[in-house]
Amino acid sequence: MTTIWWIRRDLRLTDNATLHASLEAGSVIPVFFLDPAFDSASMRRKDFLYEGLHALDKDLRERGSYLVIRRGKPLDMLDQLLVETKADAIYAEEDFTPYAQKRDNEIEHHLPLTLVNGQTVHHPTAVLKSDGKPYTVYTPYSKAWKTKLPSRLNLYPVPEKIDTPSGIQSELLPRYKISPLFPAGEKEALVRLEEFCGGVRRLPTSAAKSGDFAVQTPIYSYVENRNRMDLVGTSSLSPYLRFGMLGLRQAVSAATQTMVNARGEASRTSAEIWLNELIWREFYIQILYHFAHVAKTAFNPSLANIPWRNDEVEFQAWKDGKTGVPVVDAAMRQLKEIGWMHNRARMIVASCLVKDLLIDWRWGEAWFMENLLDGDPAANNGGWQWAAGTGTDATPYFRIFNPVLQGARFDPDGDYVRQWIPELRGVDAKDIHAPWEKGIKAKGYPDQPIIERNKERTLQAYQESKMIWSESAEIKSHHPPA
Repeated sequence: MTTIWWIRRDLRLTDNATLHASLEAGSVIPVFFLDPAFDSASMRRKDFLYEGLHALDKDLRERGSYLVIRRGKPLDMLDQLLVETKADAIYAEEDFTPYAQKRDNEIEHHLPLTLVNGQTVHHPTAVLKSDGKPYTVYTPYSKAWKTKLPSRLNLYPVPEKIDTPSGIQSELLPRYKISPLFPAGEKEALVRLEEFCGGVRRLPTSAAKSGDFAVQTPIYSYVENRNRMDLVGTSSLSPYLRFGMLGLRQAVSAATQTMVNARGEASRTSAEIWLNELIWREFYIQILYHFAHVAKTAFNPSLANIPWRNDEVEFQAWKDGKTGVPVVDAAMRQLKEIGWMHNRARMIVASCLVKDLLIDWRWGEAWFMENLLDGDPAANNGGWQWAAGTGTDATPYFRIFNPVLQGARFDPDGDYVRQWIPELRGVDAKDIHAPWEKGIKAKGYPDQPIIERNKERTLQAYQESKMIWSESAEIKSHHPPA
């Protein structure tokens, strides 16, 4: 029996439930389709994906297999491949975005497609409230999620050999530009996971201070360092999780094991906080799965009609890192330069765009998707709606970050700002997050922020949306549908 392993967001051999199911059925044809639906996707993310495909092909060839590449609509290509190879079945890891569900539902109707859960630890339908409805608040969801977690996750090992019929036509693997800070592929993902959870971490020269070139077991200091933008305090695994070069089950398994191995309650708590961040990923996946409308509008209907200012000049300044607010500009320049940004920085720049500039959160969401290596529909949407206060279990809409205070707290010496804004490298730490207050001017950098923060204006805009929703609900209650 011959099966097609249709690779989508599972570019790995370790703990790959779909590959395992395919191997149990017989010989395996690993295939990846260059879907025209994603032709407009970020070139940066394509480069990362293409590099990952090269790495996967190399791993497959070491086991007697190879990666088949085809360009076209998956339904047409799968139908063609079934005829060519006389394969009996198609196995694919289930994906939960609206596009993926629509695509897979159509293919299941025509072809022998079997979907295997592997993108998440728990399927989005597996963690539900007692009334059978999905959770919309994180804390009770995470508690229920943890009760369903077995004491030990049994991970599928890497197959020693993968039998693949020879001579199957394939397009050339796409060319790519290397991302030096984020080399793609499963091997790099596993190294990073081991460094974060298992011991010594490599640090680039620019990140090392006073000869300190290694951090011992970073996950145990995660609680202290995770919000510091000037430190290498996070796992930096998000791009690998996004493409399944590392499985979420692998990350969760590593987190729970470090909790068991922790020497002291503080270390155990730190490891559990990282586990909680992984659970947030699944929380947003199941929100998008159950509430597909969040991809286009606010989860909270009362905040779906905010009268945005949407000033395009200010939006461009925000994108270019030229708002005049150093911590915001440093983060936006980092995003543009390397395709990644610290999560604390993401919250700060999102709050600035939405609540200070009163620009639609969907504009920011789209810009992130265009630039982030880890741009993921569920996580990106969830993060932006959280920051905007429009989402499920979001920050209250009346909570507005002060970027100056955020910068001073999470970049206390100004090192993060200096790294990404060379114009300010000569400014002291005490002045660097608000240089305009001391009349400090730097050549090529704005003398003043582009807009004065106005909390009352923001709150009024949100209140207007709530009033529109309230009036609409009242009208509907008086005129029920026939």
